[in-house]
Amino acid sequence: MNYEQIENEEIMSKVSYYTAEGLKKLRDELEQLKNVERPKASQAIAEARDKGDLSENAEYDAAKEAQGLLEMRISKMEEVLAYARVIDESQLDTSKVLVLSTVRIKNTTNGMEVTYTLVAESEANLAAGKISVTSPIGKGLLGKSVGDIAEVKVPNGTMNFEILEITRN
Repeated sequence: MNYEQIENEEIMSKVSYYTAEGLKKLRDELEQLKNVERPKASQAIAEARDKGDLSENAEYDAAKEAQGLLEMRISKMEEVLAYARVIDESQLDTSKVLVLSTVRIKNTTNGMEVTYTLVAESEANLAAGKISVTSPIGKGLLGKSVGDIAEVKVPNGTMNFEILEITRN
């Protein structure tokens, strides 16, 4: 494997796919952090600094630490956005489970049916039926077709799910 292949693999491992709505939400959150939270953090440091001796000022230390964590979060979100790609849902194949597939599955052990939409990790919301493609069930379903059995390794063993239907919203 040459350097270029390694570099391409590293980039591909960082790429994450979003719906247009999910990407907008991410950008809005980053703007909130930069334009609202960052100035608040700077203000808190300035106020703590005004209270005197910095060597024994716990408020100053806490404000500096909070600012550091905020800057780390902003940096991480900027990296995520740099590698974010919007998925054109109209171009997705419905013969296989992919990101943004809505999948109706049946647990082969108890016969229970459930429907999930596979989304990027940051868009996952179990209450809304959205699971991450990086979750054990998400990973197990990816690439499967209707009629396939997905073997999903979970902490207490292996679960088998039959793929009943694949759709797009």
